[in-house]
Order: sequence, then C-alpha cells, then structure tokens
Amino acid sequence: MARILIVLLLGLVGFAAEAQQTLPANGLFLIAKPSLSDPNFERTVVLVTQTEDASTVGVIINRPSTLKLSEMLSPEIPTQNYHGPVFFGGPVMRRVIIAVYRSDTVPAAPAFHVLKDVYMTMHPDNLQKLLADPAARYRLYAGFSGWAPHQLETEFTRDGWYIVPADEPTLFRDSTEGLWEELVERAMRRGPQARN
Repeated sequence: MARILIVLLLGLVGFAAEAQQTLPANGLFLIAKPSLSDPNFERTVVLVTQTEDASTVGVIINRPSTLKLSEMLSPEIPTQNYHGPVFFGGPVMRRVIIAVYRSDTVPAAPAFHVLKDVYMTMHPDNLQKLLADPAARYRLYAGFSGWAPHQLETEFTRDGWYIVPADEPTLFRDSTEGLWEELVERAMRRGPQARN
C-alpha cells in the first residue's frame, strides 16, 4: 500500500529534460509524526522526490542553521547575493550544498524535477548560476536526506511519517517557524490519505 501511494504521489520520472516542464509533480512532504524519535528527523518536514532508480532523496525544509555559506563553498564562488539561512538538509553529505529553486526554463545542468518549475540540484553549474542572480528564488541546504529503494516503505510500516503533497508556497515561505505543527495539522485534516 505504501509503495502504491508513493508512486501515485510522486509520479513517474526518467523523461528527457525538455519534457520536465510538463511532468506531473514529483515531490511531496514527509511530516515526522510526533512519535518519531530519530534525532535526525524529529519534528521535521522533508521535501522528497524520487530519482530514476527509485531511490528517494530530499531535504529538511524547517531546520535553518547558523552555517556560513562562504565557509562551505570555494572562495572563487561569490555568495553575497544569498541572504537566507543555509538549512540543515539532512544527515547525508553534510558539507554538500543542495539548492531547491524555481526556474521558468529547464536547467542546463542536471537537476531533479520536483514541482512545476521547481527543481532540486547539487550541480555546481546550477548553484553558481543561482548565486550570481540576485533575483533568483531558491533555498540552500547543507546535506540531504536519502533512502535506498524500499527503505522508506519500511519506515511507513513503523508509522513514522505523514504524507501530504508538496506545494511551492510552503516550500518558499519566509519563515519556517511553526511549519511542522501546521503540516501535522494539515495531515490530520486530510485523514487516512495522509497516512501510510
């Protein structure tokens, strides 16, 4: 049941980059249930997307950090245009910067399609282009969250997560304070379809 729900919510991937603009949403929010005690994910909201090999990757969107972007990137990469916090994206590769961003055009460098006109990437070319554009809409994350094929399904059987469709306004809201509580409430209103 969990596998079917994931496939339905995430949609299919693997199409050519040119077709990404017309793909169905490939992202959802995992909301940690109050009973989830893993310190990496306790009280978190995770934006997840599915890769072509059926792995699930994502970033925690409600854990801003005090990390300095300039200390995480090469000195030749300008960082002065990014004024937001670097969020803690997850326990995997914590020194790697991940961007979730809005783009009206398909990215030239590799990126995961998440929502219409929203992508996730760790490719340096995409990151440098975002950092050079003062008008770009994006968030940066240190590290990411990842699950091997079928690993997340096991976590669903242990009743650790609520599931709700991802949306751009929530993803890019000004403050993530209180976000977990709001999405737990949203999941509860959705009833059984938000549960595994």
